[in-house]
Amino acid sequence: MPTTLRAAREPDDVPADVPGESTFVEANGRTFHVVEAGPADGELVLLLHGFPEFWYGWHDQIRPLVNEGYRVVVPDQRGYNRSERPGDVADYRIEALSADVVGLIDAYDRETAAVVGHDWGGVVGWWTALHSPERLSAFVAVNAPHPTVIRRTLSGDPAQLLRSGYALFFQVPKVPEAVIRAANWRLPVTMLRESSMPGTFSTADFDRYRAAWNREGAFTAMLNWYRASGRHRPAPETDEVTVPTRVIWGVHDQFLKRRMAYDSVDYCADGRLTTFQEATHWVQHEQPMKVADAIVDELA
Repeated sequence: MPTTLRAAREPDDVPADVPGESTFVEANGRTFHVVEAGPADGELVLLLHGFPEFWYGWHDQIRPLVNEGYRVVVPDQRGYNRSERPGDVADYRIEALSADVVGLIDAYDRETAAVVGHDWGGVVGWWTALHSPERLSAFVAVNAPHPTVIRRTLSGDPAQLLRSGYALFFQVPKVPEAVIRAANWRLPVTMLRESSMPGTFSTADFDRYRAAWNREGAFTAMLNWYRASGRHRPAPETDEVTVPTRVIWGVHDQFLKRRMAYDSVDYCADGRLTTFQEATHWVQHEQPMKVADAIVDELA
């Protein structure tokens, strides 16, 4: 029987130029490591990272949001870095990941929160906007398509299926972990470097990522997000998103076709699209202030 790895309650190293405190909260029956910043009575904003990042993926956007008076909470999502790691693949189904978001809103004693998600964090945000719209005041998806767009594109577009081929490799047990961990995590470092604009990630950034990936059971938990989605593919109860939504998209995304951004906005009753020409899948790192401005604009 897979074992849940409890979060070690040791604070993370928050860079000196990033406002916020590393702490732990209980939500949805799990322990989450979070970085909190901003006034306690400010409107709540949750920043959800994607694969293969952790809270640090949003470090450039924390200060601009705090400067606007928001209470910013950036969790390590389920299984990542210092958050709790359930041991069963089924624990990483999209319904559980979305319930974590609602649980975090409850943990901060709020009725609603604005949710901003990149990559997998955006997929979780879309699901939450579709199934718990009353809990979201606004939603911003960053290079993350609507779940119906993902399903329809993968089933009808061989080129996108090829781009997503790595997800099939992740379905194999144990082998991906061994391959990815080899040579001091050379494969994910190379992937991040070659799929982003030159100079996007520094040596210090990669040191932080390696430390997060290297925590006991962490990378298996991260891959379990893909394994759960491969084994369990629920269709959303509705396709229309009623929460005010902004889609932000780096147009040179090597993993997701640009058309998916436009198709995603079409499912929004109140949706907008902001594209960045000089950016890739990692747009929040490449255009940090412009992305922050777009988020603030949407929340306002």
